[in-house]
Amino acid sequence: MPTTIQEERQIGTQTGIPRREFLMSSMAAASMAGAAAGIAGGRGPTLAAEARPSKATGGDGRMGVGINLEYVRHGDKSLAYGIKKAGEIGYQWVEPCFLDGRCLLSNAGYCHVTSMDTDPQLIKDMCSSAGVKISAVSSHSDLLNPEYGVLYARRGIRYAKALGVDIVQICEDMHPPKWIDETTAYNIMRVNLKAISETCEENGVYLGVEQHGPYTGKIDHMKRVLSLVDSPWIKCNYDCGNTFLAGSDPYDMLEAVIDKVVHVHAKDISVKQAEKERGKVTGTAVGCACGDGVIDWKRLIGRLKKAGFKGVLSVECGTEDESVRSLAHLNKVLKELDA
Repeated sequence: MPTTIQEERQIGTQTGIPRREFLMSSMAAASMAGAAAGIAGGRGPTLAAEARPSKATGGDGRMGVGINLEYVRHGDKSLAYGIKKAGEIGYQWVEPCFLDGRCLLSNAGYCHVTSMDTDPQLIKDMCSSAGVKISAVSSHSDLLNPEYGVLYARRGIRYAKALGVDIVQICEDMHPPKWIDETTAYNIMRVNLKAISETCEENGVYLGVEQHGPYTGKIDHMKRVLSLVDSPWIKCNYDCGNTFLAGSDPYDMLEAVIDKVVHVHAKDISVKQAEKERGKVTGTAVGCACGDGVIDWKRLIGRLKKAGFKGVLSVECGTEDESVRSLAHLNKVLKELDA
């Protein structure tokens, strides 16, 4: 298996994933397509994909535990290393991060964040060898960017589909331009979410809006963001750590969005960071080991279980040691709660 992105790219191919197009121009064509697909009544397939539960679940009616590959970033490790090590530690799922273009550090094997030009099959082969699956694609774009926010999100959604993944995250913008006031912000997010939701529907991929900015970090604002567009594909990637740092109650936030949670960032916050940053920031890249900080995991996971959530708790911590302790703590809680 290649150990650096530079080696990976040498055997990969640039992947373009075009939008679906209507292939039927008449009732006759529709009837033929329906017959070929064996669809009762002769109806051809429609452009829209039907919303259904995410494929990222723990199985057997339980939650799964995964890890965001940020846990190896400060160790200057590659995507291949992060995926392999996650499997060795005992994680079921991984959450890789992708970007446009080319990253020198990634190509050299010093960073896990990987280009969406990488052949998706290469990523799938890495995961298969490590015995893990991808719970979600972290290709965050900015909902307050009227141009690139949509283009980048659409590419991430199509890349996720090529990987066989049906969740992609997004947030608004931790530092919005000064010219964007609240009224303008919601108008921009409404237009962007509408455009992005169409691509979600076309590809059968959920968009998980994450608490990570001045709007999503506040409960009433987050509820409004999630209601801007009426689409079953617009969901919530619940992040308890970011919510806490933004000054909101993480359990009240969970209650407010519980019916839309499709993926969870299991991010704990140390007492030291909480005392220093709470109410002054809207989020953080990674937290401490789950169980070492301020989050009450029994309370949080218990509420998720009550709501019937069977998805993935994706740990966001900063070191391999923290990832080991996080997995042990979450598995202990899940066992105690039979979740």
